[in-house]
Amino acid sequence: MRQRHEYKSPYAAAVWSMVLPGFGQMYNKDYIIGFVLLGFEFLINLYSNLNLALVYSFTGDFAQAHSVINYRWGMFYPSLYAFSIWQAYNAAKAHNDKMQDSMPEKKTHLTGFFIGMVVGMDFGLFWHDFAFLNQYRVLTILDMPVFSGLILGLILGVLGNFIEKTIYRQKSQPKLQKAE
Repeated sequence: MRQRHEYKSPYAAAVWSMVLPGFGQMYNKDYIIGFVLLGFEFLINLYSNLNLALVYSFTGDFAQAHSVINYRWGMFYPSLYAFSIWQAYNAAKAHNDKMQDSMPEKKTHLTGFFIGMVVGMDFGLFWHDFAFLNQYRVLTILDMPVFSGLILGLILGVLGNFIEKTIYRQKSQPKLQKAE
């Protein structure tokens, strides 16, 4: 019996992984890695109290969010989150290339964005102890354990994507030969 291959939207896979790490892999039918990522997600959420910190952050009680979150465990979450989205997106693209009987690209997509996102989210999580945030009133907006990670993650993600595209563009442009 001939195996039926169906199209997998890379964007749908990424969005499912944004909802919960591992769901994008389930969408792609990569069940083993999906269950592993789901297990890590629940483990990290349990030990970091991230969901409770999210509730306090969304209600505006940032002092309580700081007091409940376990930053040692919370630092793992950005890496898990970004990897899950990145892997689901790239796996869906590779699946579609196989479905069309073409050679899958050796290149991965959005790597710079997700590396920047992890660095920004981690930096946003651990800088809450810096004293200079309390000295300047304008910087107190950055002393929010969840929102500062998201804001910095997006900023550095866009910067990482720009750097990746710039480097890729420079490598793919043909070198002009000097006229003799």
